[in-house]
Formats: sequence, C-alpha cells, structure tokens
Amino acid sequence: MNFHRKKRRKIDITLISMIDVLFVLLLFFMVSTTFNRQTQVRIKLPEAAGSEAEAPPVSITLVIDADGLYYVKGGDEMLHQLVDQKPETLLRELQKMAARGTDMPFIISADGKTPHQAVISALDAAGRAGFTHITFEAQQPKTE
Repeated sequence: MNFHRKKRRKIDITLISMIDVLFVLLLFFMVSTTFNRQTQVRIKLPEAAGSEAEAPPVSITLVIDADGLYYVKGGDEMLHQLVDQKPETLLRELQKMAARGTDMPFIISADGKTPHQAVISALDAAGRAGFTHITFEAQQPKTE
C-alpha cells in the first residue's frame, strides 16, 4: 500500500488585478459624485425694475421657496434648511447668526409665489434678532 499523498499546489491569489478593479471603481464614484448641493433650492424671484446692487462680501441670506420653507446661509456657510417652519425656530437661527454681528446686510430672497405670511414672519424675525440692514432680492423684468 502506498500512502503517499500527492503534493498540493500552493494556491496563490494575485491581488494586483483586484487592486486595479477597486481603483477603477473608486475613480468612477469620485467622478460621478456631486459634491455641491447648494443648487437644490429652486426659486423664481419676483421682478422689479431698478438698478442692480453689488453683492456684499459678507451677508446673511434667507431663502424662502414657493412652499414657504426657510433656508439660511450666513457668511461663508452652506445653505441649509431649517428643521421646521415655526417662527420661533427661525428666530433662534437668526439670533445665532446675529451673535456674529447685526451690521452685515440681511437679504431675504423669496420666491414670487411664496405665501405672504412666510415673508412677513421672516421680516419680523430678522427685526427681532437685531438686523437693521434688511433688503429683498428681486430680478430685472424679462424683456420680450
């Protein structure tokens, strides 16, 4: 009886091809990923005739969309939506931003179809937070 075992070949896994595949997948996801989500809020500004104002270097912008949802952008921060649309929540957020200073311009950028109450609530909250340089954003009328 011959009990000699056959010599098994050593299994060798080549990692180079797997690394290549992972590198290609990494590149694909890096190229196809969107990093800037600031343009998600779509508003159509009301039209008004007048001269264009220069954009201030540092300002606080309150965007109100057609549904009355509030989005706040302060200084170099990203635009972010408030957790709810209560006037108290808006006031607290504006008071946090007012801690940096109330002398910077406060811009209300409301959609043309925004409920009037949402704009008035925003104006009231900005005044109660201490902002004095409050302005509204509009666009030039379209010439046809």
